[in-house]
Amino acid sequence: MSKYSVIVFDLGNVLIPFDYAPVLKKFNNIKEGMGDRFKKLYADNYHIHQNFERGKISLNQFLAIMHEWTENILTDDEFIKSFSDIFTFNRDVIDLLPMLKENYTLVLLSNTNEMHKRYGYEHHEFMKHFDKLILSHEVGAIKPEENIYKEVEKFTQRPSHEHLFIDDIKEYVEGAKRCGWDAIQFISYEKLVEDLKLRNIL
Repeated sequence: MSKYSVIVFDLGNVLIPFDYAPVLKKFNNIKEGMGDRFKKLYADNYHIHQNFERGKISLNQFLAIMHEWTENILTDDEFIKSFSDIFTFNRDVIDLLPMLKENYTLVLLSNTNEMHKRYGYEHHEFMKHFDKLILSHEVGAIKPEENIYKEVEKFTQRPSHEHLFIDDIKEYVEGAKRCGWDAIQFISYEKLVEDLKLRNIL
């Protein structure tokens, strides 16, 4: 018998791996060196990304900055399509969702943004398995801040220790543990299955 009632999944690199390399390559193909320049600007101004994930800046505000960084060459639609076409699927992990859903409340907890939600993953069929999506830009907090984990508990109304969190980033796993949750760092599907079996979940 499992002691958990809630399983909380991260999205990026757990359910849907993402890779910005093709975006940067595409930008370099449009104009020589533009992808490399964009990558440096994005890294040097990472607070812009974080503010977008917190919902502190709107999609239009974010796009205005992105157009500046891509030298005003792309339309809104061209940038959105390129910047959102970064996801693939961890099918093995996704296939666990309906099985887990039979016995647990499933919550998605993601540092994400309005653009990627609307144009990147919202329409995918596997999203229906979740009882609730807790998305950083909608709740105004990002992992590993305590508030974003508390948003999950507000929904589930279950004790902290009944929550199990799965995330690929160690810092976010540690954030969950500080809130009294159990947590697994996602390394691979095989390791996840092993970790879930150890907890009598599979």
